[in-house]
Amino acid sequence: GIRVGVSYPWLARVFAYPHATVRLNFRRVFEWEGDIHPRENQAVAWQNVGTPMREPMLPANAPILASLGLPVEYAVTDSTRFGLAQIEKRLRAGLKLLQVREPSLDEAARAAFTRKVIELAHRHGCKVMVKTPFAGADGVHYTASELVRITSRPEGLLAAASCHSREELERAMVLGLDFAVLGPVKPTPSHPGRSPLGWESFSRIVAGSTLPVYAIGGLSAEDLRTAWEAGAHGVALLSAAWRG
Repeated sequence: GIRVGVSYPWLARVFAYPHATVRLNFRRVFEWEGDIHPRENQAVAWQNVGTPMREPMLPANAPILASLGLPVEYAVTDSTRFGLAQIEKRLRAGLKLLQVREPSLDEAARAAFTRKVIELAHRHGCKVMVKTPFAGADGVHYTASELVRITSRPEGLLAAASCHSREELERAMVLGLDFAVLGPVKPTPSHPGRSPLGWESFSRIVAGSTLPVYAIGGLSAEDLRTAWEAGAHGVALLSAAWRG
């Protein structure tokens, strides 16, 4: 068997079968030792995230592999302070998921900036989320107000949403979104009028979530371990994503 060293709470999945309802609580294991050994004669094989399945798998497990493929950092652009040069620098360093936000730009300027970011990002294997469908983008990120109005998620694209409460997170779960962002965890200039959740409330809200949740709001890469301990998949970063 194995001995787990470092692990963190992650997701919960509930499956209803004719004979029983099964709830699985997942943890991500970062350190372990020993040998994998099936206790009930199961077939066991290693599987790399993002590669074709080596063996048949229960359909209920497919979303778990998709969630494992999400990076632990989700960067949000701010072209007024950090331009394409900083974005390309982070892409070269391995950034794999970003959102083009840019509320201060007019429609034409935002479209031009988005096209340039998509071109740069795809050159480095990074996926791009946008606020509204945009040619070449990999997904759509909804605001909390949009989340309560939509009735289905887009097909063929990643779908995510910003949440500030358990009710909004549950709405994202019902819609089957790929991930959510919850905050602000700490005080942040981007939301000066909103009280921060703090890590205790964040942990309580995400407990039992069926989809990965990024913590956001006044955070930096140094908060990643604390975010994992609170049940987050990773951290969403604004200005901290582009400094250095």
